[in-house]
Order: sequence, then structure tokens, then C-alpha cells
Amino acid sequence: MNIVIITGLSGSGKSTALKAFEDLGYLSIDNFPIRLLLQFLEEVKESLEDKNVALVMDIRDKYFLKEYPEVFKKLKERGYSFEILFLDARNDVIITRFNQTRRIHPLMKENLKSLESAIQKERELLGDLKEIANLIIDTSDFNVHQFRNEIFRLYKKRSSNKNLVLHLIGFGYKYGIPNEASFLFDVRFLPNPYFVPSLKPLSGKDKEVKEYLLNFSETLKFVEYLESLLDWLIPFYYKDDRQYLTVGIGCTGGRHRSPAIIEILAQRLKEKHPKIEIVKTYRDIEKDVPH
Repeated sequence: MNIVIITGLSGSGKSTALKAFEDLGYLSIDNFPIRLLLQFLEEVKESLEDKNVALVMDIRDKYFLKEYPEVFKKLKERGYSFEILFLDARNDVIITRFNQTRRIHPLMKENLKSLESAIQKERELLGDLKEIANLIIDTSDFNVHQFRNEIFRLYKKRSSNKNLVLHLIGFGYKYGIPNEASFLFDVRFLPNPYFVPSLKPLSGKDKEVKEYLLNFSETLKFVEYLESLLDWLIPFYYKDDRQYLTVGIGCTGGRHRSPAIIEILAQRLKEKHPKIEIVKTYRDIEKDVPH
């Protein structure tokens, strides 16, 4: 039984994530009480032996923050396979979402003066939980459909025999960094295909852009260095029983250089690490489309 515990900030998209998991065939339950978790899993483990479970657990449960460390410890001791999916978003995005839905932030009931102060308080309360999360997704730049697709990309192929997922995120620095990335690499030092007229309309996924970049020694050396670093890191992630390694690779607009490096790197790593599942996300590739 595969268990995904969905948590994170209010307004970060937990309900949308839960619906996506339901569409993937998971038994999906919102606002699940921490005190019932062990009992629930013991009751259903035989009937759901080959199934998947997604549970949203957060600060709406007044016992959650205080009791999750002990409960999660007991889950591991009893041999349950579970992962923590932590959803985040920028303050301004969360404020906009609350204003659109006209819902009240859960912490507004604690005499906090503003929505922004409630969001900041929740960030502080969830800090330790975020540190132990298996996967962090910043939903700030996703619409509902894009976020649903991201959940599908990350979880559609997951099985009871889980291998490490290497999530490569291409992004543009002009649109902000992906906060979910464990490592960030800046490739703005590489020659920019944007300034080559024949390559400008293309993207880093196109063969011509990749071949152009591979003509430069700095590209080859960077890919070799990054590949070597990941070769060294991957065994430690296996040893620590981590299921996700998220790496962000950014250029100016996220259209040419970062997608190209991801394509090149993914191909090389897949040949050396066939058991690893590589997920590629090109977050900003359609934002700088030349006209």
C-alpha cells in the first residue's frame, strides 16, 4: 500500500492535488485526523494491500502539528511505505487565491490581524514538517490544469517497488526560482541561442538548439561536472531511502538553454542509471515564445 500524505500551506492547492490523486485511482480523503491514521491503516491494509492512498493532513486538525512526529515514527516502525508531499506558494499568490474564493484562513480564528500575518504564522508552524518532506512543489506559477498535470507526471507511474525519481526542472530566472528544488544551477553563462536568428523561434527541446550548445566546450564541461555530481549524490539518496531528488536548471527566460541542458543531461543519466525514473518539467518554456 502506497501512502501519500499531502500537506503544506493553506491555499497552496491541496484540494486540487487530492482530486488529481483521486483521478489516478488513489483512495483520497481530505482533512484526515492524525490521531486516526494508524488505526485507519491497520483496518484497511488487507483490503487495500495493492492500492494507493492519498490523505490531506494539515493545521485544520488541532493535534496534527504536535503529534505527527510520533505518528510518522510509528508508521516507519510498522513498515508502512509513505511519503510526504508538501505544497507551497508565494504569499501574494495565496492572498489572491483566498480573495478569489472568499474563504477564511484557518489561523484567522486566532485573532491574527491580517491574512498575511496568518500565512506567515503558518509558514513558521510548518517549517519543521517542510524539512522532512519527500517532495516540495511550489504551485505559485501553476494554474489548476497545469498543477493537475504535474501531479500526474510525478505519480502516474509510481508503484509499490519505488525507485528514485530525479525531477529536473527547467526555469527562467526572470520568472523566479523553483522553491521545491534541492539544488539550483545557473546556465546563463552559456552562449544564448536566443540571439541566433535561426534558433530563436525554437526551444531547447529541439535538436538544432542542443547541437548548437554542444559545440561549445563550456557546455560539455558543465554537463560533465553536473553529471559527475549527480552520480555521486544518487547513492546517498538511495541509502537515505529518499524517493525524490529535485534539481533546478535555470537560464534567463527558461526557453532555450535550461531545457537543452536538461534534455542532454537526462539522456546521459538514463543510460548510466536505468532504474531511476527521470521526470522533466519545462516550467517557463512557453512564456518567451518569439513572435
